Amino acid sequence: MTEHHVWHSKVIGEKAVSKLKKHGFDAFFFSTKEEAIKHISAQFSPGLKVAFGGSLTARQLGLRELAKISDCVIIDHGLPDLSENERLDIMRQELMSDVFISSSNALTLDGSIVNADGYGNRVAAMIFGPRKVIIVAGINKVVDNEEAALSRLKNTAAPMNMKRLNRDTPCAIDGICHDCNAEERGCRAYTILRRRPAHTPTQVIIIGEDLGM
Repeated sequence: MTEHHVWHSKVIGEKAVSKLKKHGFDAFFFSTKEEAIKHISAQFSPGLKVAFGGSLTARQLGLRELAKISDCVIIDHGLPDLSENERLDIMRQELMSDVFISSSNALTLDGSIVNADGYGNRVAAMIFGPRKVIIVAGINKVVDNEEAALSRLKNTAAPMNMKRLNRDTPCAIDGICHDCNAEERGCRAYTILRRRPAHTPTQVIIIGEDLGM
């Protein structure tokens, strides 16, 4: 990344952070993932129930492994070899975690957090249930406004995610949204957080690198 890319990421990231703070979120910008990892892992402690919302970004940062090293209790429906009922039970447990860690499909420069979910577990946990929510996202997910966020969600994040999960949807074939009725459609519950949910302390961490989808 050139110095100009670093500068631009910082300017854009800090602008989004400023708006998010005005909307009640505890927001931070870090230029590198190493700085963000240090900030997040400092919040881990033995016995803390830490849940993960199926985030590729969190996986890229190695947060699950760091939480495990800190002797946290890990709650993660993405573990291999789980039955469907076991996965659903763990999703419900995630709502009662001490810390819920996820990413977002898009963040806006005017301070909104925009997501779509298939089961609804991720967006539900962002709104109410966990004692604290940490949303971590790369600078690639910051867009101008809610209209741009929905466009990013439909035509970038969702198709890539459906392809990653090997879902039988039109967007996993041609990379664009068809607003389909496919049985395996992953965009079923849409949320826009324009202010921090009333009883959910929420950190939003923007990293000046491309992460996730």
